[in-house]
Amino acid sequence: MKIDGIDKIIIKMLVKDARTPVLSIAREVGISGAAIHQRLRKLEKSALIDGYRMTINPKSLGYNTTAFVGVFLDSSSLYSSAIKRLKEIPEVVESHYTTGNYAIFIKILCKNNEDLMHLLNKNIQNIKGVSRTETFISLDQQIDRQIII
Repeated sequence: MKIDGIDKIIIKMLVKDARTPVLSIAREVGISGAAIHQRLRKLEKSALIDGYRMTINPKSLGYNTTAFVGVFLDSSSLYSSAIKRLKEIPEVVESHYTTGNYAIFIKILCKNNEDLMHLLNKNIQNIKGVSRTETFISLDQQIDRQIII
């Protein structure tokens, strides 16, 4: 997929604020709103634009603890069933199948460390095939961004 300078401006503006009106983008770029719509459809169709979403600040809802958990499985054949169960836990917000020590690496949001301990002991470690977990609590997140175009 080749993108030109106009596409880059459109993408940068929408990454900064996905609610930017098409006409504002058109004025900035110097082309019509219809042309911006066409370019957006082309970028969406190519899968370069994966979607548009609202981002919720978890701390405003009381989720003050972010943790990353390495999940060890008894057997790699249990991966699919473990993922199915992890999807049922709302606090699990990301999951990655990884190389290295862990079969699965997840990101979870909890209200506090007590909730984290409960989630690990009662939900995650009770999943069939999970042999053990290793947990890393995030003390601060300094970088949160999209890939730069």
